[in-house]
Amino acid sequence: MGVAEDREAPDVTVVGVGNSVSGGAFQGPVVQTGTLNGGMHTYYAQQPHTGLSPVAEWPRLDAADPIASGVRRTRRIGDEPPLPPYVARDGDALLKERVRTAARSGGLVLVTGEPLSGKSRTAWAAMLANLPGTNRLLAPAAGTDLRGLPAVLRGRGEDRCVIWLDELEGHLGEHGLTPALLAELVRLRVPVIATMSDDAYKAHRFGGQARARVLVGVDPVELSRMWTPQELKRLTGAREDGRLGDASYWCEDDGIAAFLAVGPELWDEWWWARRPNAHPHGHLLVRVAMDLARCGTDDTPIPSSLLREACALYGPEAAQAAGESFEDALAWASEVRHGVTGMLVPGAEPDTWRSFASLHRDAVSRPDAPPVPLNLWRYALEAVRGNPELRELVVECAQSELEGEADGCPEVGLVLGRLYEATGQGEYAEEWFRHSADAGGVEAARIVGQALADRGEAVPAITYLERAAEAGDAQARARLAWLFADRAVYWLDRLGESGYEDAQGAADRLRKVVKSPPDTVKE
Repeated sequence: MGVAEDREAPDVTVVGVGNSVSGGAFQGPVVQTGTLNGGMHTYYAQQPHTGLSPVAEWPRLDAADPIASGVRRTRRIGDEPPLPPYVARDGDALLKERVRTAARSGGLVLVTGEPLSGKSRTAWAAMLANLPGTNRLLAPAAGTDLRGLPAVLRGRGEDRCVIWLDELEGHLGEHGLTPALLAELVRLRVPVIATMSDDAYKAHRFGGQARARVLVGVDPVELSRMWTPQELKRLTGAREDGRLGDASYWCEDDGIAAFLAVGPELWDEWWWARRPNAHPHGHLLVRVAMDLARCGTDDTPIPSSLLREACALYGPEAAQAAGESFEDALAWASEVRHGVTGMLVPGAEPDTWRSFASLHRDAVSRPDAPPVPLNLWRYALEAVRGNPELRELVVECAQSELEGEADGCPEVGLVLGRLYEATGQGEYAEEWFRHSADAGGVEAARIVGQALADRGEAVPAITYLERAAEAGDAQARARLAWLFADRAVYWLDRLGESGYEDAQGAADRLRKVVKSPPDTVKE
């Protein structure tokens, strides 16, 4: 809009209007005047607050998606439902009373707690349990202009409604939930169910801000991240759901919600980090810790030196990880996320680490999880050297995981034999060494041959040792040579007993070389 044209005044005096307006957009009339005597009133219609759909378009409460409304997703394997069954918290009785009162009279019901204490899931469960499923639900995004909400609600007809404000601090302010709007919702008897972190509640309730008036008189239902013995007992009773069973088994009383809710976020970030331009070494360190737990070390913290050494078992992944230093990888893997945990959790001893429990449980449960390198089982046994129960568990896990793969795979039999040997189960060890040798395993053939030779069973020992020697095993060749020499002494002695005088002299000379009395060798 430029300079207004000259216009003729009543006294025929020409007045030049020199004001101007440029740039921007104007909603409503713009008045230009040179000199104005007296008052002037300009009336125009206020633009209605738009953006909220009619109540009839709001979803029914029993059909609403809790995850889309702020409830954290949990670990989900296969065809499991998106959320496990709700486990009752001790504050549910009080929350039930508050929700039902708000349903009758309107008002704000607020659940507060630490991060990952289960606020959103608890509040959502209370809403579902204590309000009719036919209620229409409004779950606006943070920052949504709510000033037009009363007008929308007045056109609801017979529909009953509930307002869901997860993380309430994002809905406060002059365009959000104000004392005036809350009073109008009370008048309309519409309940508001909201959640808020402890820190946000403290900042907004006691921070002296104008928006704190919304919280005056609202007594929050407080939720702790620390589960009580009664809550843990109820969790144990819900173990039919695999996710709740895992949480009950693996978690301390303050880690239940973290196990269920943070786990998927950690897995996704860990899987993404395998890329060359991300954190491939950090990804590999976490994988080693996860795989060791899968091998039966459970939550035993692993020395970083062992984690570092075991990375070499992963072939191409280890080569790709070489571009990131071990120190940077460890710092990334142990960085605390979501204010709760890192992917690697420090142990009680300095410089020891374990994977966050949900990660290795996911690895066990997911069909697409990468396999454990065969030789890592021996590292697992080393990691729990001082714990006989866990050493036994490692062997049991190996037996369960590997026995089905042993046929035609000499490496599997060799690993099982080594594990049984290390735990003093010689009979099982030899059985698996034989299994490996019979499947073509060179090292196992030498081990079996040496064991037989040590027991004086020369004939079967030679069979296994020759197999290994022909494949190039130097130890087998050496043992076979001495074994043949020993057998030669034995038969030269027998030949001398038959009357061949030269045979006895040859036997004596050879005996000095092998230094093994012939009577230690049996047929």
